[in-house]
Amino acid sequence: MTSRRKAIILVSCCLSLLIVSMDATIVNVAIPSIRTDLHASTSELQWVVDVYTLVLASLLMLSGATGDRFGRRRVFQIGLVVFAIGSLLCSMAPNIDTLIMARLLQAIGGSMLNPVALSIISQIFTGRVERARALGFWGAVVGISMALGPVVGGLLIELISWRAVFWINLPICLAAVILTAIFVPETKSQTMRNIDPVGQGLAVTFLFGVVFTLIEGPGYGWTNPRVIAVAVVAAIAFVAFLRYESRRHDPFIDLRFFRSVPFAGATVTAVCAFSAWGAFLFMMSLYLQGERGYSAMHTGLVYAPIAIGALVFSPISGRMVGRFGARPSLLVAGVLITTASVLLTFLTKTTPVWGLLVIFAVFGIGFSMVNAPITNAAVSGMPLDRAGAASAVTSTSRQIGVSIGVALCGSIAGSAISTSGADFAASARPLWFASIGIGVVITVLGYLSTTPAAFRSAERLAPLIAGAREPKEAANVG
Repeated sequence: MTSRRKAIILVSCCLSLLIVSMDATIVNVAIPSIRTDLHASTSELQWVVDVYTLVLASLLMLSGATGDRFGRRRVFQIGLVVFAIGSLLCSMAPNIDTLIMARLLQAIGGSMLNPVALSIISQIFTGRVERARALGFWGAVVGISMALGPVVGGLLIELISWRAVFWINLPICLAAVILTAIFVPETKSQTMRNIDPVGQGLAVTFLFGVVFTLIEGPGYGWTNPRVIAVAVVAAIAFVAFLRYESRRHDPFIDLRFFRSVPFAGATVTAVCAFSAWGAFLFMMSLYLQGERGYSAMHTGLVYAPIAIGALVFSPISGRMVGRFGARPSLLVAGVLITTASVLLTFLTKTTPVWGLLVIFAVFGIGFSMVNAPITNAAVSGMPLDRAGAASAVTSTSRQIGVSIGVALCGSIAGSAISTSGADFAASARPLWFASIGIGVVITVLGYLSTTPAAFRSAERLAPLIAGAREPKEAANVG
């Protein structure tokens, strides 16, 4: 395969990443407009964001396994079409309930894109150096797309309406479908993974239970029987999931992956970083348009330092990972996210614009640095045939993180977004203290997961996974 064709395949896969990642952030700028136009409550606004990220998180692993089993290109193209239909329905939603359901359909299509696309990249770029570069480019697109979302969204809302933020997906989906049909070869996993409906169901129950509790708890009351019941069901589902998956021969999530310290560290780091990111985007859009009275375009411009930081520092982080390993990027990310969170605790209604730009720049650079090392750790040391499953875990972790971050906005800083006339900045301060703790965790994990002992744990894991699957693969060949 020529270098030109490989480059086109990489671009095709990254187009899917662009729309899925950007859609997770572009809607945040539209939240105040959606609230006004569709008369949405605070919890309904949170569900507009979280139903998308939750369904993504719930189905990413299943979609990755489905692509491995039935053909990665086929599943990828189906996902693009479903995502485009969901986007069109979002733009036409007459009420908030319809919008939430259309966002759910969007997420179903989106779940078929990123893990399958990353698996395609892992199959096409087999050399160690070229794969590292491709994954670095992939990680850079994650940061760039999520950072560009608010800027592009603000412009579209100001010029047209909030519905236009969904129209932008349609031409990108069309281009990706055409490029995929022409250039991407069909590939399947040599080892057929079984579909695990029990494990899938338990995971979905746990995730939705946790987020439902965090979002609806402030409204219903934390002692409400419904909230308590859902929390208990989520806890039971989590315990049952761990027990069931640990005993299954071909599990929905191979829990042995977490014996690799770099992999486990990257997974937790993804949840932490994207929790802080999700909370930051959701709260700051409401702060800028509600507390400060900025227009959608003005809000998007304030987000510009994040986009600029992503454009510059995401590729730098990818090159740093290829040359120096994951530690420098992770440490820088942890320190900068912590610093930005500390600065947010001093936020007031009259904070000067230059102060806001500094906060957004520091947070954006820190977030941009974290994606490349997370992506690289997902597949490093894993057998080639398990790259799709391993990468899907960290993709899932990203979406879980955003869901938790948005849900925490209502749990920790509910009065800031639900009480008219409240001092938004002061009410949101507990959330930023939580974000400081998240930044510290990222920093500590960045060091611990990159020690020699951590790398040895990954080296010990690879032959265990490959060896355990050889008998079944031989049986399939026979």
